[in-house]
Parts: sequence; structure tokens; C-alpha cells
Amino acid sequence: MSDTMVLSCEHLCKEYNGKRVLDDVTLQLEQGHIYGLIGRNGAGKTTLLSLLTAQNPATSGRVTLNGEPVWENQAALDHICFSREINPLNTFGSAAYKVKEYLRIARAYYPNWDEPYAERLIGIFGLDVKKRIAKLSKGMLSMVTIVVALASRAEITILDEPVAGLDVVARERFYQLLLEDQMETGRAFVISTHIIEEAANIFEKVILLQDGRLRLMEDTDELVSRFWAVSGREDEVDAACTGLTVYHTDRMGRAKTAYVSTAPGQNIRPLVAGREVDLAPLSLQKLFVAVCGDEAAEVSGR
Repeated sequence: MSDTMVLSCEHLCKEYNGKRVLDDVTLQLEQGHIYGLIGRNGAGKTTLLSLLTAQNPATSGRVTLNGEPVWENQAALDHICFSREINPLNTFGSAAYKVKEYLRIARAYYPNWDEPYAERLIGIFGLDVKKRIAKLSKGMLSMVTIVVALASRAEITILDEPVAGLDVVARERFYQLLLEDQMETGRAFVISTHIIEEAANIFEKVILLQDGRLRLMEDTDELVSRFWAVSGREDEVDAACTGLTVYHTDRMGRAKTAYVSTAPGQNIRPLVAGREVDLAPLSLQKLFVAVCGDEAAEVSGR
């Protein structure tokens, strides 16, 4: 393995009982970036993560780390951590362990495990390591998964809904720790979350899944800069949106708001010049709602 890790998948598909839940996904995750994986429930996010980390076999396609297959390849898996929600009801599995026993297993599994860092994180989150996993609150379960993810020091670290159950103070502390660790180590982090608004600031790149397919994967700032809300009288909005991709519209009387995107590098202001409309940039969360709403995107034109 080279010093810089790249986790890739090509034409990745997964079917369950004849239903395709992941369809022809191709992407690259490079060390040194923080990725946000977003999508509606059932979009295929957890399935994708489980295939990328060899938790689940693909129906077709391939997953590689620096060109080497990940499936049944411990040399590759040593560089990957997939930290996901623990099921506290699984009393014959991980939930039967005490926290300290669970972390001891993680320490044995991850070759780059940082024990002093793990101890520091335990103190920050106030974890009682003598408690059994099955007795932990949802927030404490999330803290355990975060400790494993960060202390693993794996070059490619993936967290599935890491802040579920955490209060706002603990969530902010997690984001701060993540940024500090990434700046120090240059690891790649992939964060799958439904709490988009507060996590958006740490995402360097956004991966959007929709109905099992990769809808987009772009630099976050560049992506957000292309999306706008165009508001005004309906006829003015329609005229202003000519040639733009319209994802969703809201109407109230004669007033209309269209949620649109420009092409990469395209400036929207000259396109709406002379029209009596208001422009407002969209946040990542509003962009997500517009793109993944019930209405299909269309190019407005005459």
C-alpha cells in the first residue's frame, strides 16, 4: 500500500431478493478529505458503506483500496474503519460486553489503534467503561462508536449516523474533534447523516444518493454556490428561470419560488438581470430537499 489511500468502487450494484437497492455506483474516496454522504431513507447509504468496507458482498462491481480488492483482504481492511450504530438488544453479540471489553476488541482489530487517544476520548465524553453495552443510552452508544472510529486511526474512516442520540453540545464537540483529528492526521472521513444543516460546515465534498444511484458527488462550496431560490411574481420567475434547471417550485397566490441550479461556472445574476425577482442562496439542507423532493428536475425553457 502507498502512503496515500484511495478507496474506490466501480459499477457497484447490490440486490436483495431480486430488488436492486444500489445501482451502478462509481466513486473514489481519497485520503485527506471529509465527505458527507446524504440521501433519503432507503436511498442505499448504509448498503453502499457496507459494500465499501467488505461487510457485505456486492452483487456486481468491485471495491478496491489503491487498486487491491477489499473483499476478504485483511491487508486492505487494516486501513479501513466502519463505525456504525450498535444494537443494544443483541445480547449475544457486542451488547453483552462491557464498554472496556468492547474497546479492547477494537484495539486488537485495528493495527493503528491509539490507546492514549481512546482514553482521552473516554474522558471527554464521560463514558463509564464498566457499563455493559446493553445498558447504555442511545447517546452513550453513539459515543462508543465515535471513540472506536477516531481511536482506530484508520486512514479511511467511515461513520454511519455518528451523532444519533447526542445532544447539541456533544455533537459540536464531536465535529470539533473530527476536524482536529483530520488536520493532524490527514485521514479520510466519510460521514453519513440526516442532520445535514449543522454537519454541512465540515463536509469538504458531498455525495448524494437517490434511489440507489449516485446523483452527485461534488465539492461542497462549489455545489452550494450553484443553487438558488428565485422568488417573485409567477410570470417574472418563469421568465428568469429560462434555461436553468428547476428542481422544485412553491406557489402562494400569484407569487412563486423556484429552486434552481446553474451549470458549473455559470453566474446566475446576468441570467435574471432585468427581471423583478429576488435571489437567495440555498443551504446544503435546502438544496437536498429541492433535489430529492417529489418533483423531477427539468430545464425551464420556451
